[in-house]
Amino acid sequence: VPRLWETVPARAMEARRAGGLAPEEVATAWSRRARAFDVERYWRALGTASISVLRLGVAGYPARLARPDEPEPPEVLFARGRALVAEGPSAAVVGTRRATHYGREVAADIGAELARAGVTVVSGLAVGIDGAAHEGALAVPELPGRGPVGVLGGGVDVVYPARHRHLIERVAAGGCVISEAPPGAAPEPWRFPLRNRIIAALAQVVVVVESGRQGGAMHTVEAAIGRGREVFAVPGSVRSPASEGTNELLASGAFVARGPEDVLVAIERCCRSDGVDFKPTRCLSSGSGDEVPSPSPGQPERAEIASSLRRCTAVERSVLEALEDQLWPTEAICARTGQPFSTVALALDRLLELGLAVSSEGAWRRA
Repeated sequence: VPRLWETVPARAMEARRAGGLAPEEVATAWSRRARAFDVERYWRALGTASISVLRLGVAGYPARLARPDEPEPPEVLFARGRALVAEGPSAAVVGTRRATHYGREVAADIGAELARAGVTVVSGLAVGIDGAAHEGALAVPELPGRGPVGVLGGGVDVVYPARHRHLIERVAAGGCVISEAPPGAAPEPWRFPLRNRIIAALAQVVVVVESGRQGGAMHTVEAAIGRGREVFAVPGSVRSPASEGTNELLASGAFVARGPEDVLVAIERCCRSDGVDFKPTRCLSSGSGDEVPSPSPGQPERAEIASSLRRCTAVERSVLEALEDQLWPTEAICARTGQPFSTVALALDRLLELGLAVSSEGAWRRA
């Protein structure tokens, strides 16, 4: 039979230990609180506030958080809105609170185009990039079952940041806001890294628009990498502190987000892998925001090329753009793209497989 303190949830134990309490004291405090808690009254209060309770292992709990490979699934989530909107194609758009005008515009554009394509936009609803992404997503006429998702650091009934009161309510009305923290919980600093792991786990792809070298967005990136999620970064000025983190991500091998299409291509690939039906409602040309015209019946070769391009990742596209009609050695392509040799080699193999590149004695050119 386990001792009393061995039955206390690990996180509660860690939090109490940080306050200098011994295991026995933690268990005693936990037990006292449990006996005094009126579950029935609390349940009625949640219903009155239109707050749903999602339990791990029970229908309605987000499937991505319940996957066997998820290392830290929340035991309980609290939600306001349509919690199941997080089940389809999804992308997290995150970044610094100290966003530049450029960063906010890019985040809003990406949020809008992803929403228009039928992708759920996930963020932490923070000031700056997160808020701009959701403003963009909400500017698109609602698509059934594809509203935005906001993951909060405090309770779902606690407005934080205060300036986002209206935005939080709009997200809850058009999609949902969720939190691991119980209603009424203040957004204490230690809760935000926990929130960031939920953002990463809900998304198929994480897009960092602007970020310093440290901060919440980088915590989300770490959580995403640990879960095998693809990470995209938007290039920024080398003179802008707001882009130090994103530029460093790119130098470390993150995918380049030149626009919404790069992200959509990755989401489409993830959906195929996850068995999720997804056909973007709008196809964008890279970086332009214009619709790509469908090839006419008399252009079968162009149609085949267009189809192959849609199956390329952002890195594969950048490598293809670096190729010319004359042969280039792999090292030269690395220099032109700024990507490491291993990344370029894999991309070239994929382009060869798709019939977009030709190899001859270690050198490469466009097909």
